[in-house]
Amino acid sequence: MLALALIVVGVVALYLYGTRTFKYWEKRGIKHDKPIPFFGNRWSIYSRTKSITQLAVELYWKYPKERLVGFYRTTVPELVIRDPKLVKQILVTDFSFFNRRGLNTHKSVVEPLLKNLFFVDGDVWKLLRQRITPAFTSGKLKAMFPLIVERAERLQNNAIKVPPTGGVLDAREIMARYTTDFIGAVGFGLDSDSLSDENSAFRKLGIKIFQFDVNQIVRQMLKEMFPETLKHVNVLNKIESDVFGIVRSIMQKRNYKPCGRNDFIDLLLECRNKGKMVGESIELTKPDGTPEQISIELSEALMVAQVFVFFAAGFETSASSTSYTLHELAHHPDVQRKAQEDIDRVLAKYDNKLCYDAINEMNYLRCAFKEGLRMFPSLGYLMRKCAHKYTFPDMDLTIDEGVTIVIPVQALHNDPQYFEDPEDFRPERFLTDFINPLTKDIYLPFGEGPRACIGERLGLMQSLAGLAAVLSRYTVEPAPNTPHPPTVDPTSNVVQSVIGGVPLLFRPRSK
Repeated sequence: MLALALIVVGVVALYLYGTRTFKYWEKRGIKHDKPIPFFGNRWSIYSRTKSITQLAVELYWKYPKERLVGFYRTTVPELVIRDPKLVKQILVTDFSFFNRRGLNTHKSVVEPLLKNLFFVDGDVWKLLRQRITPAFTSGKLKAMFPLIVERAERLQNNAIKVPPTGGVLDAREIMARYTTDFIGAVGFGLDSDSLSDENSAFRKLGIKIFQFDVNQIVRQMLKEMFPETLKHVNVLNKIESDVFGIVRSIMQKRNYKPCGRNDFIDLLLECRNKGKMVGESIELTKPDGTPEQISIELSEALMVAQVFVFFAAGFETSASSTSYTLHELAHHPDVQRKAQEDIDRVLAKYDNKLCYDAINEMNYLRCAFKEGLRMFPSLGYLMRKCAHKYTFPDMDLTIDEGVTIVIPVQALHNDPQYFEDPEDFRPERFLTDFINPLTKDIYLPFGEGPRACIGERLGLMQSLAGLAAVLSRYTVEPAPNTPHPPTVDPTSNVVQSVIGGVPLLFRPRSK
């Protein structure tokens, strides 16, 4: 009897633990779906039947009259924001309350590869951002451009091999190989040559980073349920040694000194040579309320984490967005012709060679790419975590520290309130300022505010160069097996992906 009683007590205690926060939104009068013990409203994510983006889109449309919608990540209260004014408030105006990204499950114990500018929070984020930002100036980007041209030419000549009548290729894979080669060059200073070598080690590493297996899903789920108990469990352990090994060997060959390549590792070594990162804290204050002065060393481990996110985010996001843009251009031949005319006109001024200035002049191509990012943003959602108790303006709602905010970018980008006929691929939207002033606050392919993507201009540069390289030589058309729209992969994690790639018919253009 005692054993049975202990079991009953244990089960009840476990149940109470797994439901302890589930009155949070009810008490505040916020509409939400009924959560499941321990899983909250994320069972569809853990069972891999919906991505986070798809779940956010579903909640966005399920409560069309609400400014915000409640749900639970396991037992952590979260909010989906539907109101553009609140989006701007969170990302920009009241950033000091929402400076955390909220992707790490534990505030102070973060696994090595996630101590990067995208994932890390607090003072480490602030000082890293402050130190690394100068690496993305126009001058630095211009110095990198010859590396883009070299890879773009390989894309034209090596990756797209089709007969004069054309051939079907996976645009998603081709663009991933192009962006992998470029990021390999500017990030690691290596010639990965995945455009020629199908067995490129770098391409395999890129695939491995974004292929979450069941073991990783379970680890992530359990860390979210028991963040304190499992704070030392790593999710990226299967690639950690590979990434550390590659970056460490490159830095050792350079004797931990810049070698003049102007790649990202060189820039990080320059940053390290400047000494400790010093600045005002966003976490610690003196008794008089002013910020504490803090300093952090840019250690080898921190440098490896930055190279990791530069590689992972740099190739995957651009591959997703450029291949989707090609997909839409294939289904809209009139728009494609306009983009090609834009490319041809500009290249004619520069002896038919890609260069930094030429890419900046391809205005219609840029609009087509922005429209592709509107319809299918690589990052379909943004996350922030409340750093201090916060009261929403004009609302009788106060949330506590630790509540996570989800901004459903995919849903906002495709809401007819902000974009007329959002299902239409219409680059002309971006030729002029938005008519609806709220639209500026919800077009967020690179985020907004102090935590906006630091590599936005680099991402645009490599993406537009890749698209110009393809479209100057080839016309793309739907293949017999091309779904329209593509089927979103429900197992997508941070970056959106599609099932079956993006098969397109590539036809050489007549010279």
